[in-house]
Amino acid sequence: MNPVELIKLKRNGSALTKDQIKFIIEGYLDGRVTDYQMSAFLMAVYFMNMNEEETFFLTEIMLESGKILDLSHIKKPKVDKHSTGGVGDKTSIILAPLVASCGIAVPMISGRGLGHTGGTLDKLESIPGFNVNFPVDDFKRILEKTGLVMVGQTAELAPADKKIYALRDVTATVECIPLITSSIMSKKLAEGAEALVFDVKIGVGSNLPDKEESIELAKKLISTSRKFGKKAIAVLSDMEQPLGMKIGNWLEIEECIEVMNGKMIPDLFKLNNVLAGAMIYAGGMAKNIEEGEKIALQKLQDKSAYNKFLEIVEIQNGDTGYVKDWADLKRPAFSKTVTASEDGFISEMHASDFGFAAIELGCGRKKVDDEIDYLAGIILHTKVGNEVKKGDVICELFSGSSEKLEVSEKRMKDAVKITGSKPADKPLIIDILE
Repeated sequence: MNPVELIKLKRNGSALTKDQIKFIIEGYLDGRVTDYQMSAFLMAVYFMNMNEEETFFLTEIMLESGKILDLSHIKKPKVDKHSTGGVGDKTSIILAPLVASCGIAVPMISGRGLGHTGGTLDKLESIPGFNVNFPVDDFKRILEKTGLVMVGQTAELAPADKKIYALRDVTATVECIPLITSSIMSKKLAEGAEALVFDVKIGVGSNLPDKEESIELAKKLISTSRKFGKKAIAVLSDMEQPLGMKIGNWLEIEECIEVMNGKMIPDLFKLNNVLAGAMIYAGGMAKNIEEGEKIALQKLQDKSAYNKFLEIVEIQNGDTGYVKDWADLKRPAFSKTVTASEDGFISEMHASDFGFAAIELGCGRKKVDDEIDYLAGIILHTKVGNEVKKGDVICELFSGSSEKLEVSEKRMKDAVKITGSKPADKPLIIDILE
């Protein structure tokens, strides 16, 4: 087989066989297929799509590029959650320790920032020393000991996705259902979870902004899970505006610690509890999602989630002192406020603009090898529906570079809209599919 011929076939809309897809993926891992050829292949898939069979083959091949964990020795339900990506979407940081504190094992393999959306691994690495790279034996050891492990793809687990994921981030090939499905499922199937909960974002801040495409993705994730014998639930949630009040790696960890210590941030709290309820239900420890939510709420209120979070920080070599000192408000050297230009109501906070502004501040990558500024980010002072007066602070921007601050401020120019009347309320939870 020839990479150029396979790229041409897909570019022209042909369906590829399992052997052809296998050649491309395995060739990329062993060097027979170059970065620029894989970039061309990803773009061809982006424009010409893949059918159900191709998507299944791609998932299977990416899954089999590494080890598939057997966690049968851990005598607990094993459930994980995955978000399709959003701005300020930090629920995993609360959710994983919360659900683990309920007696469910959470083998969480996460990703880095993708496009304008943040990544759980980058957020965790804002904690000094926190290690997200463990070999399989240590992955199992930590999971067995604490009921929770939060790591990235390794050379052993879904290595094809690890390499392709980084390339998609910088080649504008993120918003593609077959690529999203195979990326998510190869990671989740490799980690040994028995049931999966998907947080599928809908709106301008998501990696798949079109509502119908997001619903299609949710259905595809559920059907692919079933083909591999896994129970699955998809929660469709709104991503028109950022989730919570903080955007950025350490800032989002800080906000999660606030919630785990009793602060009420309504949208973050609500989404977290619904996802937790779904995971507890999927793990067979509640008769429905609502009962699971009640169990989760108790564990959040009695600090079980926070204590479990400190436990996983310590066992994954993070600095627990840095975490416990979260109220010290660690901030970079430069900051700037964005204020309301007129009286009225916040009618729009364009989530993707906030996401790209955060990247300009240093929260994400434009190139694969870009360094991240872990303290950079955005703090919101208001949300959609709130009334503001001219001059009121809408948000604060933070960066270690004054130049980046200026660029980010320009990016924010059209991110917020103010109107004379209060906008209609939108539901945070759009639908739940089983």
